[in-house]
Amino acid sequence: MRIVIFAHSIVSDWSHGNAHFLRGLASALSRKGHHVVTCERYTNWSTEELFKDHGHGPIVEFARLFPDLEVQVYGDWSNVTEDVARLTAEADLVIVHEFNDPRLVAAVGMERRRRSDFVLLFHDTHHRAVSTLDIAAFNLINYDGILAYGDSLAQVYRERYGYQPVWTFHEAADTAHFYPRDAEITDDVIWIGNWGDEERTREVREYLIDSARLLPELRFAVHGVRYPAEGLKAMKQAGIDFRGWIANYKVPDAFARAKMTIHIPRGPYLTSLPGIPTIRPFEALASGIPLISTPWPDVDGIFRPGVDHISVSSPAEMRAEMLRLAGDEDARLQLIGNGLETIRAGHTCDHRASQLEEIFREVGAIGSGIS
Repeated sequence: MRIVIFAHSIVSDWSHGNAHFLRGLASALSRKGHHVVTCERYTNWSTEELFKDHGHGPIVEFARLFPDLEVQVYGDWSNVTEDVARLTAEADLVIVHEFNDPRLVAAVGMERRRRSDFVLLFHDTHHRAVSTLDIAAFNLINYDGILAYGDSLAQVYRERYGYQPVWTFHEAADTAHFYPRDAEITDDVIWIGNWGDEERTREVREYLIDSARLLPELRFAVHGVRYPAEGLKAMKQAGIDFRGWIANYKVPDAFARAKMTIHIPRGPYLTSLPGIPTIRPFEALASGIPLISTPWPDVDGIFRPGVDHISVSSPAEMRAEMLRLAGDEDARLQLIGNGLETIRAGHTCDHRASQLEEIFREVGAIGSGIS
């Protein structure tokens, strides 16, 4: 198949976690023999911020590490119709990610309406369908289906927006890049995450910053961007080594130097969209690092709480588990083995590539057009 994926950016993952899974999915599809083209606007927020902070180096490094990914660009909105026609020519499957401008989403839909020679899917990996209702601005009438990264989000598309068909299409680990590495341990606890647009400020303070302050015997490190001055000050006072942005392909090496990591879900994934883990737990378990999660209802049954990772219900319990794991190598090794087993059994990008092939065949069997 010729597969075209429209994304905000594949090149940049600066505060853009969507790039993680899309890179891995595109690579997995390429390994299965498909011709995959990823498309992004010639100028986009994530790439601009990355270049502003770090210059062209990370962009060159991306090209070196992902040589199989073909990236094409489109330009001004005045030419978007022509650009979409050019980029989708001879495509069998086109996927439009939700973190795109509504003008792009509509233009691809209109191209699908004009032609009947490709399947068009909308891919949603965010909570804005319930938190900001931005999805209502998208015209998806000409799309053949929705890929939603959790059962709860799939239900929103069916019941609130009335779209059919909708498939649950979880994210997964890019195990070509996320796998256990050997390294000298220099950190006890590492967290890789952004401040979160006030969606988890209290949890970051109580589970991470307070834990570092109350456990001075442990070494804490944080990577991320978009931290306010007060957050940076609080982390420094707590003894946390704040290291700023890290390219996603360097995360496995950072995990390898730490005894454990933590998962702090954003608010919408605790209430409005329970059961969606986002990308970090997949990547952590695939990298072979013990994971402790703040309260999070895994209603989709992706992981085995207490087996693949530790789930805590309070900051005090978080600190107790941090101390236990820091001093118990056998417990860490058990968690690592269990987590790797679960990822490799069903949550790699290769698994999702196979699922996407099945969805493509299913769309062909049921006909086209969302009803």
